[in-house]
Amino acid sequence: MTALRETFNEDAELYDRARPRYPPALVAELARVAALGPDSRVLEIGPGTGQLTLPVAELGCRVTAVELGDAMAAVARRRLRDHPRAEVRVAEFESWPLPEEPFDLVVCATAFHWIDPGVRMVKAARALRPGGRLALVLTEHVAGGTEEFFARVQECYERWDPATPPGLRPLPASQIPAGTAEAARSPYFERVTAARFTQDITYTTDQYLDVLLTYSNHRALDQAARRGLLACIRNLVDSGFAGSVTKRYLHELVLATRVAE
Repeated sequence: MTALRETFNEDAELYDRARPRYPPALVAELARVAALGPDSRVLEIGPGTGQLTLPVAELGCRVTAVELGDAMAAVARRRLRDHPRAEVRVAEFESWPLPEEPFDLVVCATAFHWIDPGVRMVKAARALRPGGRLALVLTEHVAGGTEEFFARVQECYERWDPATPPGLRPLPASQIPAGTAEAARSPYFERVTAARFTQDITYTTDQYLDVLLTYSNHRALDQAARRGLLACIRNLVDSGFAGSVTKRYLHELVLATRVAE
């Protein structure tokens, strides 16, 4: 898992260009529930190139973002250059020393699964003041958009990626389990809630291939297999869907309150 999570740093500019931003309604809900404002101290785990960091910084919060990849951190710093109250540290969260002053919010967007499961909940709790909030954004590709494409593209994956389960299809959002279980099991958190947001994004062929190249499993394929897979997908989008496909994302905002000691 460690090697896979480091693949994102290989092309930070591509990651920044291709990865979707989060829906404004999700950011607004996070700000409302966590009562974010200029006095809020926020710790972000794994900010990538700042997809969530920037809108949180725009609320005036004091943000410390801890990013494993130096190239990713450099892009995030560039995006945050107009927000001097936001800083990006290059470090592995698991070994990063927590500051003495606790945070009001710890947030992690589409990255919590990369953090050591034996560390992530307890360290997030240690970083928070009693009554502070943990916010996790979980992202899934779900059924919707250009559904025929996602059925037909499975043939490309089955041909070029032997790890692909046969007949794999995106599930409807209603069939995706809630991501609240880990926080609900933790003795450090209470009042766990979840809110869901969907967005459809339409991509040209090149844009869609760029998105795929930001996924660790695609980057981990050997060069010949990756080249064959992307050529197969390009041909399908261009010949079968006039050079454009729409992908539906489900973003789940999980919020939990740090138990008072």
